Amino acid sequence: MTSLRKLGSSGPEVFPLALGANVFGWTADEAASFAVLDAYTAGGGNFVDTADSYSAWIEGNSGGESETIIGNWLKARGNRDDLVIATKVSQHPDHQGLTAANIKAAADASLRRLGTDRIDLYYTHFDKPEVPVEEIVGALDELVRAGKVRQIAASNISPERLRASLEFSDREGLARYVALQPHYNLVSRDTYEGELQDLVAASGLVAVPYYGLASGFLTGKYRPGATVDSARAQGAAKHLATERGQKVLTVLDEVARAHDAEVATVALAWLAARPTVAVPIASARTVDQLPALLAVADLELTEAEIIRLTEASA
Repeated sequence: MTSLRKLGSSGPEVFPLALGANVFGWTADEAASFAVLDAYTAGGGNFVDTADSYSAWIEGNSGGESETIIGNWLKARGNRDDLVIATKVSQHPDHQGLTAANIKAAADASLRRLGTDRIDLYYTHFDKPEVPVEEIVGALDELVRAGKVRQIAASNISPERLRASLEFSDREGLARYVALQPHYNLVSRDTYEGELQDLVAASGLVAVPYYGLASGFLTGKYRPGATVDSARAQGAAKHLATERGQKVLTVLDEVARAHDAEVATVALAWLAARPTVAVPIASARTVDQLPALLAVADLELTEAEIIRLTEASA
């Protein structure tokens, strides 16, 4: 049986892979999204990560499409209590920023779209340095006290602002961030490692990294001369031009062969083994993409393999 991982000292137990829902309402329509959600939960998954702004960047969309699809699926399946739902605030076109009033209004809008009475993990999506951390944390604390949010977290925040937020929570006895969602993977390590990672460790937080597969590059499907039909192909393929990207692919291929595993599974297993990381996030727009992601729950890399990957990605 797959071992679940705890989100912090008092958080819920979650499957070793969070399902990223950024593709719902973008490259996956509602029917395809339902199929992915069904397959993910059938495989033992219980942790779904979305944001109120997904997918406002698509022409014709207004933001909230992903939450709406998830809400429709939860209603259709009647399984809300079996799921840990994470969403984010600050980027929705109608709810920009992190003022107290905006946080509260955005949370209510997310709850309506999700068709639920609580958000399990509520992230500040992108920090807004012009808003005092006291105002942000105070508003989040009110949501927790009202029962609308169970736990709070941050994403895309500087070490200084994260530290100030935690210190304010501790000083005033308010809700405290339990997790950080950083951009972090084998070809993007300086986006997390260093001061931010050290602060997460020292403060008792956990990391739930996004871009765990570097927009698909770490699935191994991007190779010299290959053409990939993906909305994220341009961003992923840029890693092919770097020495680091080529070294990482070489070692990933070798480790994958040793375990008879997919390259994506190995990349996520490395991430899951990193200090402070609770679970990585990865998305799937089709059911066929899911097995390689779910397999991370059962793949344990050797210490030597972890070192080889770490050295290749340095």
